[in-house]
Amino acid sequence: MVLTVGALAAGGLAWLLGARTVADICWAAGTLIAVVPAVAWVVGALRQGRLGVDLIAVLSLVGTLWVGEYLAGSLIAVMLAGGRALESAASRRASRDLKALLERAPRFARRRVGDQVTTIALGEVAAGDLLVIAPGDVVPVDGRVADTVAVLDESALTGEPLHVERPVGDTVRSGVVNAGGAFELKATATAEDSTYAGIVRLAQQAGAESAPVVRLADRYAAFFLPLSLLMAGAAWLASGSAVRAVAVLVVATPCPLLLAAPVAIVSGLSRASRVGVVIRSGGALENLGHASTLVMDKTGTLTMGRPQVVDVVAAPGTDAGEILRLAASVDQLSQHVLAEAIVTEATARGLQLSMPTDSAEEAGRGVSATLDGVRVTVGRLSDTATSTDDWMQTALNRARLDSAAMVWVAVDGEPRGAVLLRDPLRRQAPRTMRRLRSAGIDRLVMLTGDRAEPAREVATVLGLDEVYAQQTPADKVAAVRAERERAVTVMVGDGINDAPALAAATVGVAMGARGATASSEAADVVLTTDRLDRLADAMDIARWSRHIAVQSAVVGMTLSVAAMAAAAFGLLPPAAGALLQEAIDVSVILNALRALRANPRTEVPLPADTEALLREFAAEHDELRDTLAQIRDSADRLVQRPDAAALDSVRRTNRLLIERILPHERAEETTLYPALAVPLHSGEATATMSRTHAEIQRLADRIGTHVQLAEQAGGIEPEQVDDLLACLYGLYAVLRLHFSQEEENYFALAQDDADS
Repeated sequence: MVLTVGALAAGGLAWLLGARTVADICWAAGTLIAVVPAVAWVVGALRQGRLGVDLIAVLSLVGTLWVGEYLAGSLIAVMLAGGRALESAASRRASRDLKALLERAPRFARRRVGDQVTTIALGEVAAGDLLVIAPGDVVPVDGRVADTVAVLDESALTGEPLHVERPVGDTVRSGVVNAGGAFELKATATAEDSTYAGIVRLAQQAGAESAPVVRLADRYAAFFLPLSLLMAGAAWLASGSAVRAVAVLVVATPCPLLLAAPVAIVSGLSRASRVGVVIRSGGALENLGHASTLVMDKTGTLTMGRPQVVDVVAAPGTDAGEILRLAASVDQLSQHVLAEAIVTEATARGLQLSMPTDSAEEAGRGVSATLDGVRVTVGRLSDTATSTDDWMQTALNRARLDSAAMVWVAVDGEPRGAVLLRDPLRRQAPRTMRRLRSAGIDRLVMLTGDRAEPAREVATVLGLDEVYAQQTPADKVAAVRAERERAVTVMVGDGINDAPALAAATVGVAMGARGATASSEAADVVLTTDRLDRLADAMDIARWSRHIAVQSAVVGMTLSVAAMAAAAFGLLPPAAGALLQEAIDVSVILNALRALRANPRTEVPLPADTEALLREFAAEHDELRDTLAQIRDSADRLVQRPDAAALDSVRRTNRLLIERILPHERAEETTLYPALAVPLHSGEATATMSRTHAEIQRLADRIGTHVQLAEQAGGIEPEQVDDLLACLYGLYAVLRLHFSQEEENYFALAQDDADS
């Protein structure tokens, strides 16, 4: 670049001073400087079995020397050097986000043993070590917060700019940055087995490999090269002037043009990495961009992949919160996945756990321990216990209807409550499915090893086209291969059992934030954050990048052909043609860099204050969701007996509605919905939700009237029971549906699944 520009500038200065011969020598020297690398590029392409348009560059450079058009040759030389330099700069810019992952990799850790803190090499960290994470440190290994709330910047992994608070006992992934004060981390994995090490390995493999669309550009050269030679020869024969032939070859030198396609692909890889998606190659990005079938695992992909407490049923006279506290206190010492969910739920509710003694765990039965002088057992019912009590039968029915796992809590051998758990659907899942449909996916298939009933329930909510339940890994591979024979197929999974199916798909996508190493290694694309909607982001990025790559190639070739026609008719001399071709090539490469930005048609830009509102109301939903059970419990008590206890329960429900739920719904109506009208481009987007608010208010008013009538009559009258039951059960159903709709349609715009 320096030499060719220097030769052009020196020749221009000599020409201005009247030294025409010196000017020609300088320009000829610049042309010769470019011929050497241009020939090397052609030879390199021939060794790879390709005959690209670099050959035209060599012919045009040699042609300008032959006919004495030294200025044109020097301009072509600058164009070639400038195009290569621009491509190199574009690639560096496009891949800087991938390189940033490698540059941020921690090299050491601070380990505390007693009162001593020592700095050790990262490879010396072992699971169980207590590490000190100073402000600004990159967390070196996966672990759990040990001593205080940690304030973390997770943007490098998730793309989310807002800081996240992780309480004591919560998991922390390696690679995030401590954005608050120092805290202690109990390591749960070595550096090699931690999240960030896996992402770094993937980043090392990600790069600007030639995608099929780049080979498409080479296929363009298959007809463009003979067309250029034909037009140059025709111009020479028709006019008898070799200068015209050279002019045609000059404007037919689109070397940077064919670099525009890989620049667009590399830019797409870069943009994907910024939103938490590592794509191994340009080929995977291009295939993702025109896929039409999506096959998904259920557990851990469409669902959260970890059980959560959905209900606590207590015996009459026992508080549900106390049942959960007892269960969590005993389960603190258990490694069972359900025990972890119970402890997490109790901690989230702020319950004070007791330290158990004489703890004993029996595989397949549960855990028992002594708490405050009583023996508490958490797990299955003992062989001598029966579920004949009404409350126990109610708990069993709820578990069966909700496809939930059940954990019984017994005190001194007497069942006193039950905790119901299930793997919830990701809040992002319904909206993600709609986005994938709009992005061109016309067939959505779910594969799961789970039973048919819960699988059908998920498929109904998400509107899937096909469901295969009780699938073994071999069954999944067969199903993916069958889909791949029909169309370009993407497979999404997270477990070790998904690895073969991921490898069998056209494009394998692994949920890598918590997924198994085997699935990540088998995948072409890895979502480094635990958010399903990043799959839709990756699809949008892939389609946008491919669109820009093809657009840049086609537009550039069309402009070149038009310029060649003008040169063939003598309307464009070689020097002017070289300048014009320079402008064409630079413009298409700059256009290819647009792939670094999002497609404006798919973006839903959220103002900062609107996003803050969404997070605020989402947090209120999390708090209110636990209280909805009070509405159903009131109805259940009323069914059993419309006595004073039932009336007292309905009173509590009425207070809950007046003091918490109705104010929340009114605030949404007056504050959140108007704010959403701007990014959603219409107030109609929230109109149906407003109608639901009106129905919630109507049912709440009706329940309040029933409470007044019952208090005036000294109790619930028989004629009130049916309508009051309809109001309570109806309100419970409406609120649950309304919460789900808002979370999926609106809160999902701002909320991270990992915090759901």
